[in-house]
Amino acid sequence: MNPKTHPKDKGTVEAMFNTIAPSYDRLNHLLSLNIDKRWRKLIGVKASKLRPANILDVATGTADLAIALARHTEADIRGIDISDGMLQIGKRKVEQQNLTRRIELLPADAASLPFDNHTFDLATIAFGVRNFEDTLLGLREIKRTIRNGGTIMVLEFSSPTGIAGWFARLYMRRVMPWVGKTLSGHPTAYTYLPETALTFPEGDAFCKILTEAGFANPVFTKLSFGIATLYEATVER
Repeated sequence: MNPKTHPKDKGTVEAMFNTIAPSYDRLNHLLSLNIDKRWRKLIGVKASKLRPANILDVATGTADLAIALARHTEADIRGIDISDGMLQIGKRKVEQQNLTRRIELLPADAASLPFDNHTFDLATIAFGVRNFEDTLLGLREIKRTIRNGGTIMVLEFSSPTGIAGWFARLYMRRVMPWVGKTLSGHPTAYTYLPETALTFPEGDAFCKILTEAGFANPVFTKLSFGIATLYEATVER
């Protein structure tokens, strides 16, 4: 599989997320044993040190990361996603948190963002970049919207090594599909999601893609024994 361009049709992915949107949050936290909340908090803490005025959250989904960023920064946040079903749930959560003045959620594709050049100080993507129809195109478009000296943070699943990796792959290929299908009602979503996670280029391989997209100084940090990886890079023009 070419790590830069994944064979994923945008319409198919959009329809899948619209279908699983009602059960997405419950399944996300259940299947990750709530560790995903810890990872998003880490991004919020890191973002707070950058003191961004404007943040773009790509593939925002139901806005969990956007809300975490609002809790840790004073930034205005724009969240975009191709799934209207996910966005509608996200909007309700933003309203419940009284964050509508700071968080705006919009339907948009990472490959064609409705923002001017050099708009944001920080861009974030949590568990969304592996769903891009064209990874390189999406990353280049995100870079276009980031100001000089700004930062991108990408959170993605990765594969632990050794016995931990064996258990992680077993869990993702056997347990997740069964639980996901049972609770979401979608026959293939929770087969697709772990398989894209397991085949996604990670570590140095993804850092090379960030460099090819035009970002500088890419680094990565493995989280929770390597179950997830946080990538960070900067924009230098």
